[in-house]
Amino acid sequence: MRVSGENIKIEGKDMTFCYNDFGPLHAPTVIFIHGFPFNKSMWDLQTELLRSNYRVIAYDVRGHGCSQSKRADVSIDLFADDLVELMDLLKIERAMICGLSMGGYIALNALEKYPNRFNALILSGTQCIADTEEVRKQRSDLMEKIRSEGVESYADESLKKLFTATSFTNRKEEVRAVRKMITDNSVESLCNTLQALALRKETCSRLSEINIQTLILVGSEDKITPPSEAEVLHFNIKDSELYKIEYAAHLANLENTHEFNERIKNFVEKVCVMQNLSKHCVEHKDE
Repeated sequence: MRVSGENIKIEGKDMTFCYNDFGPLHAPTVIFIHGFPFNKSMWDLQTELLRSNYRVIAYDVRGHGCSQSKRADVSIDLFADDLVELMDLLKIERAMICGLSMGGYIALNALEKYPNRFNALILSGTQCIADTEEVRKQRSDLMEKIRSEGVESYADESLKKLFTATSFTNRKEEVRAVRKMITDNSVESLCNTLQALALRKETCSRLSEINIQTLILVGSEDKITPPSEAEVLHFNIKDSELYKIEYAAHLANLENTHEFNERIKNFVEKVCVMQNLSKHCVEHKDE
């Protein structure tokens, strides 16, 4: 029997999944995958947007939020396996997936390993490249800094890269919420995930094999994964759509929610109609 609501827990083979599940049971499913070092609450405004006509799931990646891992070693590959295990536990055969930043890495990895489980892809503020040796060294130095100076200091430094300068005046609530998401992480979880990010494989060479409808979003002022990286994704994924979200940096869904949500909603409705996923699909109107 399905359980809907917030902070639902279900046991996997070596972790406890914690997730939100809203919307009609038999409606097309959209799964949101958060970035690092956040949790599923970063998607609250998007799940609220879609829950009337779609089954919408947002979950905490292993070691984040209230998802508890029984192992210390993690990887993007393992995170992708977790996604599909959660789908199996919830008896979801296929889903649209939306991943931001690390969530995009997970989505691309899962699509490569389990191509028949997904019918549409949304990527936001992400890229397909692997870390260079220089970036790996930076992550290693960051891990040492987190261990020595603590999570609070790391959070304050991170916020400067995640948001545009104006958000610290105009979107104080969102900035505070993201800071709390970061500081809710343990030192161990942050360092384990940074290691996973450093060791991830590239997915650029497989982009041309993606044959499902794909939407790519990027903040016009994103300095972590700049628009040029989104353009690489768009160029290599056949028939993909690319939109730059104005007045936004890495967390475009929080900084320009109106435009981000319009792009998401239009895309999901178009997928629903084109793939005939539900009698409740809303006809998409091109701009």
